[in-house]
Amino acid sequence: MAQTLYIEIGTEEMPAGYIQPALEWMSAWMAKFLDENRIAHGEPSVAGTPRRLVLNIPGVAEAQQAVSIEIVGPPKSAAYDAEGKPTKAAEGFAKGQGVGVADLGIKLTPKGEYLCVSKEEAGLAAREIIERALPDFIARIPFPKSMHWSSYSVTFARPVQWIAAMLGNEVLECSYALVRSGKKSMGHRFMSPVWIEVKDFESHRDNLRKNYVILDIAERRELIRQGADKAAAEVGGKILADDELLDEVTQLVEFPQPLVGRFEDKYLELPPELLITVIKKHQRYFAVTDGAGALLPYFVTIANIVPRDFSVVAAGNARVVRARLEDARFYYGEDQKVRLDDRVEHLKGVVFHSKIGTSFEKMERFSELALMLAERVAGDRMAEVRRAAKLCKADLVSGVVGEFPELQGIMGKTYARLQGEREAVCEAIYEHYLPNRSGGPVPQRIEGALLSIADKIDTIAACFGVGLLPTGTTDPFALRRQTLGIIRIVLETPLRISLGDLLDRALKLLSHKLTQPAENVKQNIAAFFEGRLHHYLASSGEGFSPDVIDAALASGIDDLLESVEKTKALARFTLRPDFAALAAAFKRVANIIKAPETAPVDVSLFNSPAEGVLFNELIKAEEAAGAMLARSDFAGALEAMAQLKPMIDSFFDSVLVMDSDESVRRNRLALLTRTRAFFNRMADFRKIQTS
Repeated sequence: MAQTLYIEIGTEEMPAGYIQPALEWMSAWMAKFLDENRIAHGEPSVAGTPRRLVLNIPGVAEAQQAVSIEIVGPPKSAAYDAEGKPTKAAEGFAKGQGVGVADLGIKLTPKGEYLCVSKEEAGLAAREIIERALPDFIARIPFPKSMHWSSYSVTFARPVQWIAAMLGNEVLECSYALVRSGKKSMGHRFMSPVWIEVKDFESHRDNLRKNYVILDIAERRELIRQGADKAAAEVGGKILADDELLDEVTQLVEFPQPLVGRFEDKYLELPPELLITVIKKHQRYFAVTDGAGALLPYFVTIANIVPRDFSVVAAGNARVVRARLEDARFYYGEDQKVRLDDRVEHLKGVVFHSKIGTSFEKMERFSELALMLAERVAGDRMAEVRRAAKLCKADLVSGVVGEFPELQGIMGKTYARLQGEREAVCEAIYEHYLPNRSGGPVPQRIEGALLSIADKIDTIAACFGVGLLPTGTTDPFALRRQTLGIIRIVLETPLRISLGDLLDRALKLLSHKLTQPAENVKQNIAAFFEGRLHHYLASSGEGFSPDVIDAALASGIDDLLESVEKTKALARFTLRPDFAALAAAFKRVANIIKAPETAPVDVSLFNSPAEGVLFNELIKAEEAAGAMLARSDFAGALEAMAQLKPMIDSFFDSVLVMDSDESVRRNRLALLTRTRAFFNRMADFRKIQTS
């Protein structure tokens, strides 16, 4: 008979960002655990609030599925004597397995015949298995940071207050941090701090609602969205759409109650980004706009209780907002007294990293890189790039950014406008930070794009150059994100730049700081870029198989745009009906060469027509494909390569490559080396899997 597994871990209030990842882990871990232990189950579901993590799995079997096992014993030769009678070895094996000698079978293995016995292993009770696992399950739930409390040696996101753990109607016995499991949960901390008995998931969800806890995350989110919209409409506005804030606030409350508050009109003189940051980042309030999108002097906050007097709570929130806005207004006013040019000098006192230098040194380096790029792809924008590069880090030493670090770039753009800089310069100051999150927008102006690439490549080169490398679990300088950012900017702008040239220049500028040879650093960075580009292509949704990506990128990634176009062309090429035969011919050329022959091909040493035909057709194909590659016609280049298949087949059918005559042998290897090099201009076909 199937039962429902219900686990609820009650705690003190957890940070908003901890809840959803923990719930996802709980669901995945327990489903995997049940599967591995042969316990049938239904689809897991999760729910949670700041004070509880809930996992519910219906259809859990009462016991493990029975399984047949085969136990192998001693060799047959040792189990029976010359007359075929069982020896002590056979009798001992049978006794140990609880069967008679007559019940033993013979199993043929690669090592010979062995005694064996088949058994039906009954499944243990699911309750027993899950109970044993519960303490470890709770301890393993991952959080960004866990804490100790009291004198307990165990940790959790916040102190554990209760554990409800049930399989069907029976409590699963376990203890964690001296909290014993039971079948009780707690209502709202302030509105209804009473114990509630858990009977089943559906009724418990309803009982919690009666006790001021909305357990379902999606329901709570929708209540907040609708309530905030209604509150904003009451003052003639609407909520500034912000899914990130909505998700965060959803995990901050158990019983959401929207309230609208007001601040003085004078604060609307602040830059909108600054005002929104104060309201959102520091108070978790929703900004309110009019029909045209302009900010109104209102905000909506989500309380976690039903207040006796909504106006009193709203007024208290307004006082808090007012204090924060006044701080922002003060810093904003003070910042305008100092020009960005003057702030640049202050960057000499800002250490980016002790091994890498100051922010001023970094700015000087990536300024040169940005100008190098501009000279090659946007010569008419060099003045704007030069100016933006100088000013783009100046706001790091401003009062507003010191107080609100998330506004770096945004305030630089604002101050640049106030001091009359050209719009391209202002936008580049902001855009050089883009993309600043996974999937975020890339710079829309060429100045911002070039500056962003330069800044990011300097960081990557510097970190690799001094050994500050990302690991499997840590990436403090976000090198993966910055590398992917460069890839996206190049591909989405698009830009034709040489990654190798860019790295050479970056490492030269860092030469006095490198702790290892520049060439080694360059190779490591190139491999890192290849890994990120591989990930980008694999997750692009275009259906590229990993082996095709590997094959295409093996020809080099110096031109990222070219690498992507090669991958696309190669992926289409592999769909040809005759691709398997073509690939076999290409691979045959590559596989026979152990060490490439460096000598040129000598036609005077040909002694078979097949050699001359292949060589002549190779020259024609090189010329044709070279022209196609020059204009990025990769499909055409692949077609030119495909035309060589008959000549390759004829060559291998007609000649013995490893001829006894050394000069003939080396000449034939030279011909194949040149052929392989021709193919490698597009891809390493050995990496492509064919059936």
